[in-house]
Amino acid sequence: MRRPVTGEVHVHYRQIYVESDPDNANPGLSEAFAGQSGGLCGAAVPGALWLITGLHTGDVGFAVEIHDEDPPLDPVWEDVVEVSFRPASESTRLVQWAGEAVWDLNLALTDYRVRYCAQGMDEGNKRDTRASGEPQVDSYLLQFWPASPRADRVVRQTSRIASFWHGHARRLPPPPSPEQRAEAEGLARRAEEQAAEEQRLNYERWTWGGRLPSERLRGVGGNVLGLVRFDSDLVHALDAAGSEVQRKVALLAARRACEAAGLTSLPWVTQALTALMERRPLPSPFDDPARLWEALSSDPQVPSRLVLGAVPPERPPYRPLTPQAKAERKRHSTAAPGDNEHRRRSLGRLVGTLVPQAPAGGSPKSAAGVIHEAAPVAHGFGTLRDPQRIAQAYFAPPAVLAAAEPDSLKAALDAVWHAVNTYGELYSELLKELRSACADQMSE
Repeated sequence: MRRPVTGEVHVHYRQIYVESDPDNANPGLSEAFAGQSGGLCGAAVPGALWLITGLHTGDVGFAVEIHDEDPPLDPVWEDVVEVSFRPASESTRLVQWAGEAVWDLNLALTDYRVRYCAQGMDEGNKRDTRASGEPQVDSYLLQFWPASPRADRVVRQTSRIASFWHGHARRLPPPPSPEQRAEAEGLARRAEEQAAEEQRLNYERWTWGGRLPSERLRGVGGNVLGLVRFDSDLVHALDAAGSEVQRKVALLAARRACEAAGLTSLPWVTQALTALMERRPLPSPFDDPARLWEALSSDPQVPSRLVLGAVPPERPPYRPLTPQAKAERKRHSTAAPGDNEHRRRSLGRLVGTLVPQAPAGGSPKSAAGVIHEAAPVAHGFGTLRDPQRIAQAYFAPPAVLAAAEPDSLKAALDAVWHAVNTYGELYSELLKELRSACADQMSE
């Protein structure tokens, strides 16, 4: 026989527990005693015991014994109950209220019979609180021995307070069956997973400017999330547009970037823009990053234009999804029919008036796709709220390289991104041109 606990323990609210499941908190009172005939040792929840004392707050005598077989019952104990118990892990502990103190019981992973014995429960209930230095009024013994599971029972009843707790337990509804418990746990788990997914989508919706991206947009890569911060409507409109519209937007953005940087007077830049329009591979020096940056550095005709770097507008802070927000979103979740198609056609009409058509049968082949990956990413230096001056001539060529990307959506998004950064603090002029034209077309 082992005695891992002996002496006195402190109780609050007439409670002390045995816990063995590290993944679950101690059950509630009604859950612990549901379906039992005895109300002093709650064992309805697997892996846990809820022990009732007479004293409300203070130290009580308490011992725990581990036996190899059923020990004899000492007649000194006035109230005695028995339950069955099996640890849920290799760590079974006696735990005070709120975890103020714990004692390791070192129980094996097997079935046990548990006997909970009490003496002086009515005196402890009457005393209610035992202060330091006052005599002990109630004491308890908790015994474990290996035994097959069977129903709980009241072995001996003497005190009035024990009778009260037995009556309380007998009035509780029966505990759920293992199948019902598993179903309830499954429902709770699925509800948690659904809530987590809703929060993930809510954050993704905020990240993408108030709406969820398509799978293609989500996986396009490049500088798409940077561009969303400047104009999320344009990003989603380009995603809804066809490849021809995307190519035209990419060419338009590249041209506007070169114009803003003052590069369109340079023959080697205009040749690259012409190649883009005709869907041909980019000529030298755009076919080699080292030669491109050398040309920018050595050509005396390259202007030295400095502007403040582009800073995206402020956006509302992220707010986790609340039940009220979920209900509001549900009321407004039905989009107008044909909205994406209207947006796609409007943008197509817009760029069709601004960019010349490529020759029939033209091919979007380009050797510059790889070159673009190796080119420096165009963005201003400094923090988002503290822009510094940038040299536009070095920010425009990446828009040309981006426009030659094999993927038409990525070409459009990255070309616009680099054009925005080329415009710097004046980027709103570029985006305003597109937004205004779109609004005119959609109002027809």
